Amino acid sequence: MQRPQVPLHGQGQALKASNLSSEVPATDDEIREKYLERAIRELNNVARELQACEHCPRGQLMPVLGSGHPQADIFMVKYAARPAEIEEGVAFYGRAGTALMKSLRRLGIDPLAVYGTLCVKCPVLDPVMADPECIARLADELVIVAPKMVVVMGADALAVINDLDLPVRQELSATAGVVQRFTPSADALYVPNIDDSLDEESAKRAFWKAFRVLGDWWAELPPY
Repeated sequence: MQRPQVPLHGQGQALKASNLSSEVPATDDEIREKYLERAIRELNNVARELQACEHCPRGQLMPVLGSGHPQADIFMVKYAARPAEIEEGVAFYGRAGTALMKSLRRLGIDPLAVYGTLCVKCPVLDPVMADPECIARLADELVIVAPKMVVVMGADALAVINDLDLPVRQELSATAGVVQRFTPSADALYVPNIDDSLDEESAKRAFWKAFRVLGDWWAELPPY
């Protein structure tokens, strides 16, 4: 059974879980469906907690939430939001999302098998004003989504990832375009920040050189 999929650049709506059956799942498809429903429910809880949080001085602005498949194979993370993302309340909305969609399709990767999020989800004037406990919620997303690959965009995001309280994680290096072991069940790929790679030709080339390694990794991913 093909997994239900949610667009990476959706409109910031909370994912909705269907009513859970009280019956014990009997088939592999039913088991996968139960895990999917649980992931949706848990991501909804994270979204509600972020929206209710008052630790960061974001005023009336809502946090910028992650979007994509709740059990994605590929988990993309960058440090902070740009204006288009703040306006829509969705990570990777706007130019960065459009560029990533084109890149994923160019590599033959299903864009709907991706989850994208931010380290700093609150649209504060300066990301350093974000509460460390809020930034640490990134670990919750990683545990819920349980990806096979984490694409870390930029040095600031890498510093956050390397500081997360995750069991048996490995320290990642800022070596662009090299697949690294992150946890026993997930790899990682460090690439330049997509937001800094949209306007200058050499920066675009550097991003693409590192990012296209994801295509080789995807091609070698065993089928379900």
